[in-house]
Amino acid sequence: TTTKKGRKSSGKRPGPAVHDDLVQRNFTAPAPDRVWLTDITEHWTAQGKLYACVIKDVCSNRIVGHATSDRMTAALATSALRSAVARRQPKGTVVVHSDRGGQFRSRAFRAVLKANQLTGSMGRVSSAGDNAAMESFHSLLQKNVLDRKRWKTRDDLAYEIIYWIEHTYNHRRRQRGLGKLTPVEFELAFTARIEDVAA
Repeated sequence: TTTKKGRKSSGKRPGPAVHDDLVQRNFTAPAPDRVWLTDITEHWTAQGKLYACVIKDVCSNRIVGHATSDRMTAALATSALRSAVARRQPKGTVVVHSDRGGQFRSRAFRAVLKANQLTGSMGRVSSAGDNAAMESFHSLLQKNVLDRKRWKTRDDLAYEIIYWIEHTYNHRRRQRGLGKLTPVEFELAFTARIEDVAA
């Protein structure tokens, strides 16, 4: 079973960008909550497909927001974005970068961006490089959760995805790119360093 990005499987071409590409494939950030990436994946269960939208912080690689649904709609994307805002309560400018899928171009998604003073950004059409930083997360999710067994219900799979993100990926999985720290450890170390400098 494969995990594909929903917009490719829908058979519809991505529409025109509603935001400029502010990231330009530069998937780095000087601090957490400066650049977030978002994307949607899908996976089969015996009940049909489950869609998951995740939001990843570019600086720490932490998954800061997520939502799951049996439908790939704007509501799925807005739920994930709202969860990230509620959890992080970011101060200052946050760029939210996505592909040109209809969920991210929707009026509802743009309204949540605007209401929370977030800045939208969109990659080019069918340019895999624009999403390379999300692909690594998706492949880990597939290997560690999606392909482990056949899933009977969407609820079972949704629970396992969220559990793996929160308990394993964010808190326990050390990453070479983070100096062999977990995303949570990296953010704690970053905050401590800033406080030392300020002191």
